[in-house]
Amino acid sequence: MLVQIKYVLGESELRQARKLLAAADFRDGRLSAGATAQVVKHNEEVNSEDSVSELNRLVVGNLVRHPEYKLAALPYRIAVPFYVRYREGMYYGEHIDDPVMGEHDRYRSDVAVTIFLNSPDEYEGGDLVIQTPFGVQKIKCPAGDAVLYPASTCHQVARVAGGERLVAVTWVQSLVRSHEQRGLLYQLGKTREKLLRRDPDTEDAKRVDNVYVNLVRMWSDT
Repeated sequence: MLVQIKYVLGESELRQARKLLAAADFRDGRLSAGATAQVVKHNEEVNSEDSVSELNRLVVGNLVRHPEYKLAALPYRIAVPFYVRYREGMYYGEHIDDPVMGEHDRYRSDVAVTIFLNSPDEYEGGDLVIQTPFGVQKIKCPAGDAVLYPASTCHQVARVAGGERLVAVTWVQSLVRSHEQRGLLYQLGKTREKLLRRDPDTEDAKRVDNVYVNLVRMWSDT
């Protein structure tokens, strides 16, 4: 399941994020990569704890409050993001994210999240390329939007031909481990919300609500 979430960050929040990133110290992104990823990873990541803490309050704070994120990810835990810069010639080759992440506080990576921090007009290339059961998807979202997809999916960031690509990348351990089950719950949850908003007292709304909450209970592994 691939879900685009619109307006995670507004214009003022994006300006603040860009200001923090402009003052941040970046380092070679391979320093945070595993043995396999180091071979194909060529980007830069913020290496300033002060900047990251403020960015986290801004970026993660908005993400975790977004209703579409809650519905799609069914989050149990979210990782501290990496703030990543791709300049001309940089890329991240085909890879699958590590299944378990974190050095001390370990977590399972069920859902990968990319939050776009600058406009696609500001760089050439740099598409997020995801292999899905329905073919290859090339994604280049507007600034402030996010995309969620299973971390088990093979994906890459195409080479940036010009300009600069800025994103925040994080991972979620979901209440529901199976991405197939999460996909079904997302579709059912959207219908449930629509019915509950329109007429919560109908038998259809009550029935769908009952099925949704009990499927979450049945499929949750925490």
